[in-house]
Amino acid sequence: QLVESGGGLVQPGGSLRLSCAASGRTFSTYAMAWFRQAPGKEREFVAAITRGGLFPKYAESLQGRFTISRDNAKNTVYLQMNSLESEDTAVYYCSAGTYGSAADKYDYWGQGTQVTVSS
Repeated sequence: QLVESGGGLVQPGGSLRLSCAASGRTFSTYAMAWFRQAPGKEREFVAAITRGGLFPKYAESLQGRFTISRDNAKNTVYLQMNSLESEDTAVYYCSAGTYGSAADKYDYWGQGTQVTVSS
């Protein structure tokens, strides 16, 4: 089970840190990723990280503003989001599976957390 938290309302230029807590003992065997879905749009890849926390991978448009990390001792993956823009408004989902940027590589999904960037 994956449970996201940390979403909310933030002003443009602000920051948020999303967390995704995983239950079970197999967290460290999965690559983790974040996806997002804005109203009326397809779900899109945000970031991914390997089982060991290496090789963070980002959507090209988000490079430099978002940082993915994980703490296997806490069964948690994080997404630090800086310099937020209105276009970042979406429901953010964490997922567990095989490392990559395609949604079909991920077998398990959280319920999502809403991020709204607005003044």
